[in-house]
Amino acid sequence: MCRQPLLLLWGLLPRAAAGGSGWPFPHRTLLDSEGKYWLSWGPRGGRLAFRLEVRTAGYVGFGFSSTGAMAAADIVVGGVARGRPYLQDYFTNANRELRKDAQQDYHLEYAMENSTHTVIEFTRELHTCDINDKSISESTVRVIWAYHHEDVGEAGPKYHESNRGTKSLRLLNPEKTSMLSTAIPYFDLVNQDVSIPNKGTTYWCQMFKIPMLQEKHHVIKVEPVIQKGHESLVHHILLYQCSSNFSDSVLDDGHECYHPNMPDAFLTCETVIFAWAIGGEGFSYPPHVGLSLGTPLDPHYVLLEVHYDNPTYKEGLIDNSGLRLFYTADIRKYDAGVIEAGLWVSLFHTIPPGLPDFRSEGHCTLECLEEALEAEKPSGIHVFAVLLHAHLAGRGIRLRHFRKGEEMRLLAYDDDFDFNFQEFQYLKEEQTILPGDNLITECRYNTKDRARMTWGGLSTRNEMCLSYLLYYPRINLTRCASIPDIMEQLQFIGVKEIYRPVTTWPFIIKSPKQYRNLSFMDAMNKFKWTKKEGLAFNKLVLSLPVNVRCSKTDNAEWSIQGMTALPPDIERPYQAEPLVCGASSTSLRGNVCLELLLSFVVLGSSLSTRSLWP
Repeated sequence: MCRQPLLLLWGLLPRAAAGGSGWPFPHRTLLDSEGKYWLSWGPRGGRLAFRLEVRTAGYVGFGFSSTGAMAAADIVVGGVARGRPYLQDYFTNANRELRKDAQQDYHLEYAMENSTHTVIEFTRELHTCDINDKSISESTVRVIWAYHHEDVGEAGPKYHESNRGTKSLRLLNPEKTSMLSTAIPYFDLVNQDVSIPNKGTTYWCQMFKIPMLQEKHHVIKVEPVIQKGHESLVHHILLYQCSSNFSDSVLDDGHECYHPNMPDAFLTCETVIFAWAIGGEGFSYPPHVGLSLGTPLDPHYVLLEVHYDNPTYKEGLIDNSGLRLFYTADIRKYDAGVIEAGLWVSLFHTIPPGLPDFRSEGHCTLECLEEALEAEKPSGIHVFAVLLHAHLAGRGIRLRHFRKGEEMRLLAYDDDFDFNFQEFQYLKEEQTILPGDNLITECRYNTKDRARMTWGGLSTRNEMCLSYLLYYPRINLTRCASIPDIMEQLQFIGVKEIYRPVTTWPFIIKSPKQYRNLSFMDAMNKFKWTKKEGLAFNKLVLSLPVNVRCSKTDNAEWSIQGMTALPPDIERPYQAEPLVCGASSTSLRGNVCLELLLSFVVLGSSLSTRSLWP
């Protein structure tokens, strides 16, 4: 048991008490793996308040860093030395040299030290106008932490040795999780003793049967169940609704997803009903919304897809991870749905090497939303949370919303995207999507450290650009995605003709001579990419016609599909010649666009018609 505190900074706030300043801190997380460093935080007027509880009698350090490293970081150091509290604002330069900041922007509110712990409470502005401080926004924030058993001396803080770390958080918009009664029932959808291959990327699929319910229920909370020690191995989990026309024989052992020999039943599982990614915690639905179970329209069988990321090729890994779903018979007003928007996961999503900032866009077109919403819900749907997703080269993602050519408020954004921290963002205010609106998922990538092309695909070294929108009321629209025309991309590097009909994947170039008999992937890698060429290519790709998917729950398509031009009311720096699939032509393009898309699905041995999400 902790002894009575030796010191209270009682003069700073009249309501100060032994446990703290008395102000609430609605958010709390553990920063280290040993339970020694706890961070709590919350709004305090126009400022942000922090509380550090650390098992040390020395100094505690806390700060913000663009990379999670010490270089160019914004740092505050505090403690209680010889009965007197202190809090000092520091920064580091690019060489990690610690300097005291001339502008002290952290304000001490409370401090306490006893024989085992130091507790510090302080506030700061979100934007301090100090060039040595980091602004705090709704994007991902990489916090850094450290502590030492001695207080700060005249020479400054001593080196913390191994008592340090970093963690990505969303300080202004953290994932909400509610405390439920222990009487609330739940069921687990968890893999059983899955043997993880010693390869970098594995997608494992397992079908489950939803518990039999005699009446309608709502799932009100979903939690990840991650095997201890596998927190970095399990990169994402997707839950799909499958066809109900099965017997329980489909519930046999799981199988590797997107594999030529995977069970046919897996191909019926097209509708995403929940998504979790690394770094995320439990997700609670708003009080008026729930995931419906127990009616004929609801899932009877589901597919659990787990992405295992094993970059060091470890052997002998056995995993038992999955999801826990809490449900209730106390029905809420609306049923929740999920729409997958962005770039259709495909090798036609191309990113050249050596570029510090390349932009890709996935379009949920006005034609798709017009048709689906007019048929299902003319008054519109209401988005309440969004999960943004990319891979290792991803640096920022924005989900843009347009109505009649005018850009609305961003649905969601993360300008400091962290591959290892991906969670649902709750919208501060629900946003309505109406028939005729259109959405753009915009992703920024950095490929400066890469010498070869980056392709859209499943591996973490491949890329994705996706948004998962949670909304109500549920309609028959599960996917609204696009992919730019590949033939225009190949024209940029000088390709003139490909072998047709397409019988191999990836398809083969016929002319010109320098690319003859190369796959389109090899041709793109052979091209001499410079920064100038990369920027010109990016300008082209952002203006190309796109192939569109506008998918229903049963994997059928609304009539709006195939090739479409970009809306003229969205500014584009370059406008390509319109492309019409099926047009008679002797040029490179001709009939090839749909032919290639079909070949992409049929010939790609690890691909399915389902959008692939790593």
